[in-house]
Amino acid sequence: MDWLPLIIQLISGAAGGNIIANIVKSLDMGTVVNSILGIVGGGLGGQLLGMLGMEGAEAANASSSMDIASILGSVAGGGVGGGALLGIVSAIKNAMAK
Repeated sequence: MDWLPLIIQLISGAAGGNIIANIVKSLDMGTVVNSILGIVGGGLGGQLLGMLGMEGAEAANASSSMDIASILGSVAGGGVGGGALLGIVSAIKNAMAK
């Protein structure tokens, strides 16, 4: 298994979680929690896109070298997954607080 796509997805997920939290202040749960949720969401999002056959994890694993499309796919999958998981957890937390 090539670890580079997963590492890219995790880093992108952390960035995505924090970027979404900065854009939508009601989703902000603190930098540490935003990062943790982003990392988990980035890993899940990237792997999910890979299972669906989109560029990213599976494309990078299929070849021995990563091309720019694989890197961008990993970044996109990780960032979107990180932001999405942060949004879901924040929405649940805000709904439970009411």
